[in-house]
Amino acid sequence: MRIKRAVNAVKKRRSILKSAKGYRGAKSKLYRTAREQVMKSGQYAYIGRKQKKRDFRALWITRINAACRLNGISYSKFIAGLKSKNIELNRKVLADMAVREPEAFSALVGQVK
Repeated sequence: MRIKRAVNAVKKRRSILKSAKGYRGAKSKLYRTAREQVMKSGQYAYIGRKQKKRDFRALWITRINAACRLNGISYSKFIAGLKSKNIELNRKVLADMAVREPEAFSALVGQVK
């Protein structure tokens, strides 16, 4: 007796096509191309989640560096100074401080110098 997957096959196809909603052309209409694109999109999403962390860290470092230069110190000397003084602020907080509270950041740079 052969196995017929009627309900399960339809469910599987429906879920893939639902995931492919909004894709361009055949990628949202035809099951086979939709499946390929959904798999590829999943890979891109996974990679993107890792890249987002790198991108934000680079942005924070750029902002901190710019604020440090305005206060007459280089980024590397500033971070080394923070480590030596045991000031444990992460780059996200430092970058936010540099943008929103320049006076407080200048005070911090003063402590490090």
